[in-house]
Amino acid sequence: MNKKERKIVLGRIEKWYSKLPTLFFEKQKKFSAKYGWSEKATPFKDRKKLKYKAIEEDQKWGKEWDSSWFHLKGEIPADWKGKDIYADLDFSGEGLVYDQSGSAVQGITNASIWDPNFARTRVPLFKNCSDIKKFDIWVEAAANSLFGVYLDPDPKKEDPQRFGWFKAKVERMRYGVFDTSLWSLYLDVRTLVGILKRIDKKSVRYSRILVSLNNCIDAFSNNRENVKEARDCIAHELNKPASASDLKVSAIGHAHIDTGWLWPVRETIRKCARTFSTQLSIIDDYPDYIFGASQPQHYQFIKEHYPDIFNRIKEAVKKGQWELQGGMWVEADCNLISGESMVRQILNGKNFFMDEFGVDVDNLWLPDVFGYSAALPQILKKSGIKYFLTQKLSWSQYNDFPHHSFNWRGIDGTKILTHFPPENTYNSELDTEFLIPAQNNFKEKSFLNEFISLFGVGDGGGGPKPENIELGIRMSSLENCPSVRFDTAKNFFDRLDKYKDNLETWVGELYLELHRGTLTTQGLVKKQNRKLEYKLTTVEMLWSFLPISDYPSDVLELLWKKLLINQFHDIIPGSSINLVYQDTHKEYEGIDSECDNLISLARGSLFEDRNDSFVLFNSLSYKWSGVIQIPDSFNNYLIEDEAGNGLVVDCNKRGNFCYVELEPLSFTTFKKGEKSKPHENENNDQYVLENKLVRYEFNNDGQIISAYDKDIKKEILVEAGNVFTLYDDTPNNWDAWDIDFFYRNAKIGTAKTIEFLGYFGGKILKELIFKLSIGDSLIEQIISLGADTKRLDFETIVDWKESHKMLRVHFPVNVFSERASFDIQYGYVKRNTHRNTSWDRAKFEVVGHKYADLSSHDYGVALMNDCKYGYMVHDNILDLNLLRSPRNPDPDADIREHKFIYSFLPHKNDLIRSNVISESRLLNQKPILFNGASSDIKSGILLEGDGLELSVIKKAEKKECLILRLVETHGRESIGRLHLKGSLVECDLMEWNDFSDKIEVNKYYPLSFNPFEIKTYMFYKNN
Repeated sequence: MNKKERKIVLGRIEKWYSKLPTLFFEKQKKFSAKYGWSEKATPFKDRKKLKYKAIEEDQKWGKEWDSSWFHLKGEIPADWKGKDIYADLDFSGEGLVYDQSGSAVQGITNASIWDPNFARTRVPLFKNCSDIKKFDIWVEAAANSLFGVYLDPDPKKEDPQRFGWFKAKVERMRYGVFDTSLWSLYLDVRTLVGILKRIDKKSVRYSRILVSLNNCIDAFSNNRENVKEARDCIAHELNKPASASDLKVSAIGHAHIDTGWLWPVRETIRKCARTFSTQLSIIDDYPDYIFGASQPQHYQFIKEHYPDIFNRIKEAVKKGQWELQGGMWVEADCNLISGESMVRQILNGKNFFMDEFGVDVDNLWLPDVFGYSAALPQILKKSGIKYFLTQKLSWSQYNDFPHHSFNWRGIDGTKILTHFPPENTYNSELDTEFLIPAQNNFKEKSFLNEFISLFGVGDGGGGPKPENIELGIRMSSLENCPSVRFDTAKNFFDRLDKYKDNLETWVGELYLELHRGTLTTQGLVKKQNRKLEYKLTTVEMLWSFLPISDYPSDVLELLWKKLLINQFHDIIPGSSINLVYQDTHKEYEGIDSECDNLISLARGSLFEDRNDSFVLFNSLSYKWSGVIQIPDSFNNYLIEDEAGNGLVVDCNKRGNFCYVELEPLSFTTFKKGEKSKPHENENNDQYVLENKLVRYEFNNDGQIISAYDKDIKKEILVEAGNVFTLYDDTPNNWDAWDIDFFYRNAKIGTAKTIEFLGYFGGKILKELIFKLSIGDSLIEQIISLGADTKRLDFETIVDWKESHKMLRVHFPVNVFSERASFDIQYGYVKRNTHRNTSWDRAKFEVVGHKYADLSSHDYGVALMNDCKYGYMVHDNILDLNLLRSPRNPDPDADIREHKFIYSFLPHKNDLIRSNVISESRLLNQKPILFNGASSDIKSGILLEGDGLELSVIKKAEKKECLILRLVETHGRESIGRLHLKGSLVECDLMEWNDFSDKIEVNKYYPLSFNPFEIKTYMFYKNN
């Protein structure tokens, strides 16, 4: 057969193969149907309360996000006896089918624009149907597709469908005889067609498959009665075994379900029910098949809303056909959340799996997260997690990640065994077309014999279909293909662990060269998350000074879990629809309000009421110093500290302020002194903020034109700083997700002053206030300098009204260094400031939490913030991404008023010998003020040691003691002492395993830390 003949035969095969699915149903009848509409989901037990009316195919039943129950009735003709009866159901969107007894059977979904193979409309009703004559089923249908509703990529503001639309109608409500033999023929052919697409066209194997498939078509002769003869024609090609050189595949049934994305979280609850019931049904049919799912929050949803499904999952776990995966509460973003949030994700996740199933999950399962912090390996290892799986780095724009199996080393030196599935997807179909390229591309194939395949429909959920399992069975040993076996991730990793000493090591963060806009989009979500991360740990610390029996464990656990769910990797990054964020902000408000209630309750036990004083609680383990605003009731009075010293009070238009110094972990009482007129600030039109350490000079647009360090006689800037710049922000793809490198060439303009609102010069605080405009937006900025600091604060209010624009601020400093330091979870990373390599050029936008610092050995400058994450540090430019305005998937993203602070901090020496780390904490974690209160409480806990931080004091999860979490923040070996009285036991982050015996401490406990080490102690107070 020559090349042209092969092409003709191949065309014939493809045409015939594509028609086979239309023949699966031998005979069909229509259901008689009624439906009851509801705007929101109605539980199964309440379905009959709805008003029902008849409906037929091609009739509409709802619009976007509506829900309806369908009651379908059918009769089985006598000549269908002994046949396999399937339903064929398509209600435009998704649905969950219940049998006559009320048990959830299977989820359904119509075709997806992303992939037609994602459709799932066939539902098995009766295998080898016997004497059934009449039957009925129930279907809960949702007016949204697998991927939400239809969205305009850039809707106009007045468009009534700007948040999406969906017209739900009945496409098909049928049942009939399903030809299982013909379906099997189709799967045989699909297996061989996939091989044809992936192997050398000149090979013997290619030619023989081509001929056998051509003969198969001839034998079939468009007659379903000839299926056996047709299958016999290709059986010899399907029976050729794999070679000794072919690899092995651990096939893991998978359904990555986004907790919130193009649908609200409430719809995720139903997606979980559809997916899990479907997989339970498949498990019943295929005893060797294993399904796995992560995210304990999803299991919690099922436990609450679908207890029958939850009990069936428990049975499947016991049988070994259901694997619990991933230690995190949800598959959380790993760039934006704090170190303690990472700990709580795993703490709550692993505890749930242990409490409910008795299973200790030892892998982190994050196939779809947008980059991975270098702090993770230590957190994982100290949480009992040994293995990590993802595939997202295959999306990177510039560089091909060099490994699929490797050791990942974090900032402290901890290594985690890591695997990337070489199919580069978590939506594999487990067929030859997917697995042959994976075998060829597997980077460790020269010495490793095995890789993982995550097969099944993900993102919107669903998981594998029966045909995927059938395809895997056909590839258990098949020439040219890796040999498939159904297995668990745990078994795979346990086998891989034996080879870890032979694997390469990747050092530092796993940076995704894509989705950089997620560091900035939905700025209020990011601000509230950071605020609540600190607030929750502060509330825990506050209650730790009360009797442990009073500790509100249940309430705090619920609050943490609300925060954790909104750290999902499409919620906090800003890549979800508007409906998601409506719920998120309500939950944030609820957490904040409940924290305030807990603070108020603690106050009643901790303090005495006293009208002439207030208490400041410093929850940091080092001194807090700075300016606070005093309560209005203290206006026109002197303020005295506990020693009776009067404090200087400044007065300006925004209120009265005083400078305080608070001891670590302290409650400090300040009293009302004699009546006194506060110091009147100077008011003039000068554009200078100056103290004994530094002098900042501004132009009339609020830009710094000179920053002079008086301490070492150095000009800090080489050009104007605090320059607001507006850029066009229209990425090629993934609007809310992406920033493309060419944005810097699309500069629109800089901010210009509308009005200078004045200079206020007090003894402890000096301020300049500007009102500026940029694009269609307004900016008001209060620029302040304290009396004894070089730190310059920019309190900024932006009325943001842009579309496809990005607002950034930059500072060109007189410091040059090849590397800059960026704050991450429980540490920092260093990144190159040059663009020498493609790996460096790809990092034109990187994550930093509280600061980015550019330092030489003897001098540096930090750019700090209280809620931003996207930095660009190139050569000597410190640049912070402030706001974006994408239109998809949320057309209202960030169109609102925003309030945030960033700070400019020049300093002597490098980062570690400066005060940047502590100052960044002071900026973010201010003391709590209790007005009308007095306290003589001493915390009884004090940390001594440069570079050490006591970040958490809370009640243990399951023991009657406190938990103390300490961190080395400087990246060096550090020593110190922990002053307290009681017993200490070092334990892991899960509080499950002790690392030491109980040690009695009467005065202090000596500490020794490795670089960036995290240590956790159980603390039993002396009575």
